[in-house]
Amino acid sequence: MSTRGEQAMQVLSKFGELAWFKLPVERNPTNGYLQMPYMGWRYTSPREEVAELIEDAVSALPTQVDWTLDRTRRNWVLVPTRALREAQGLANPAFSDVVHSINVQDQEFCLKALSDFKLIIQHLRQINFIQPPCEG
Repeated sequence: MSTRGEQAMQVLSKFGELAWFKLPVERNPTNGYLQMPYMGWRYTSPREEVAELIEDAVSALPTQVDWTLDRTRRNWVLVPTRALREAQGLANPAFSDVVHSINVQDQEFCLKALSDFKLIIQHLRQINFIQPPCEG
């Protein structure tokens, strides 16, 4: 896993135990073009206050592109809103085609989104969050 992926996992882990995590690589390994970042993860025990904290933190940043924390499915996905809009949601099988199209046709957007993603991870890292004690 890339350093960027490890940093993102570490940041998300402070808000709860991760059951699953995925972050595509920054550059396409075959063709070398930049890839639009989006990050998917699932907590073992998802909590509404964590989702709201992440949403509020992301929306408070001066990002270059709009971002959405999509929680419509089992896994949470932080993704540029443009990709969700063009794919008409994550459930659409065309989502990966839309991401590929953006990657190939709009490197400027990918560069802006990558810059934003770094800012988002830095900002989430700075949030003080104390996990409540385990119930049991």
